[in-house]
Amino acid sequence: MTTELASVLRRQLVEQLVDDSVLHDPDVRRAASTVPREAFLGQAIYRPSDPPGITVWTPVRRGDVPAEDWLRLTYENTTWVTQIDGVLAEDAAGPVTGGTPTSSSTLPGLILSMIEQAGTAPGKRTLIIGAGTGLSTAYVCEVVGEDNTTAVETDPAVAERARKAVAEAGYAPTLITADGMRGYADRAPYDVVLAFCSMRHIPYGLLRQIRQGGSRLVTLAGWGFGHGLVLLTADGAGGATGGFLPGHTSFMMARSHDRPPRGPFELLPGDERQSRIDPALLDEWTGRFVAQLATPSAERFGVGGEQILLDIATGSQARTRPAESGHGWTVIQRGPLKLWNAVEDSVALWQSHGSPHLSEFGMTVTSAAQQVWFGGPDGPSWALPI
Repeated sequence: MTTELASVLRRQLVEQLVDDSVLHDPDVRRAASTVPREAFLGQAIYRPSDPPGITVWTPVRRGDVPAEDWLRLTYENTTWVTQIDGVLAEDAAGPVTGGTPTSSSTLPGLILSMIEQAGTAPGKRTLIIGAGTGLSTAYVCEVVGEDNTTAVETDPAVAERARKAVAEAGYAPTLITADGMRGYADRAPYDVVLAFCSMRHIPYGLLRQIRQGGSRLVTLAGWGFGHGLVLLTADGAGGATGGFLPGHTSFMMARSHDRPPRGPFELLPGDERQSRIDPALLDEWTGRFVAQLATPSAERFGVGGEQILLDIATGSQARTRPAESGHGWTVIQRGPLKLWNAVEDSVALWQSHGSPHLSEFGMTVTSAAQQVWFGGPDGPSWALPI
């Protein structure tokens, strides 16, 4: 009964993704119709509490719910968190308050869409960065063939779990435990590199593992929680160029690119003035990304008119609040970097060109720099931290 139900639910999910114009390529559609997602969730997931307040992550174990309910949960087009702060859901002693997700089973629609967008096709040598539960690896095996599939996962426990799941599902790719930011030179060159994690910049060593004309699909992100999915074409010598894609794609940050550990901090007095921009622009998808480009070493907190920027490198601070007059917003800045000045200048530049959506931005990588731009490579640009 459960095998039959799994097939029905898988077919329904594929039909939903086709109707939603997520799936187009017949090879990717075949993979979606073939790979059993239930083989990759393991024995438990974390279910988050509803807002508001600090998120509480409650482990839901496979054996504690009816088999049919587990299958229906499995085939929702939803991301299920499988690890919090390095602890797999099946190993959790109980609910976790305010933890940080460190691994997940990404919603199938996003994985499959990225496989399509990257130009993955039969026979193309493909590298996956961030194997996670192994679901993306199985999909890619179905499309390009297991001999052409290489996956890298940095977390040993996650990698071992993925390795077992992939094997039990009937696939035998190369799946190694290593830092995905270094790629895997032993199997290079690759035609396609797919990153199921976010990065602050593109590692040059990784780009050198892609053959000329090969593609690299990655979510560019930062400590300001701005995200953009960019598709790059490699020049075969470590450089690349490409554009950001439509949609709102975000992934957990690659662990070697995540912010350094930080303890509690105190908001201190500083220079006060009226803000030139509405701080709520940092809650908007492209506005947040533009602000992050201007302050690449700053972590962002807050919402709406009350934003906080804390620079990891210098300790500089900036925070906004509604003005006491009831009109506009006040900004308080402290430290050697005037963080809000940089944000204002960046946002004003973006607005002066019509506030283009992130899908109108592009990226160029050379041996000397990595630049994000809009309006063309010679247009307004920002340098990434490398």
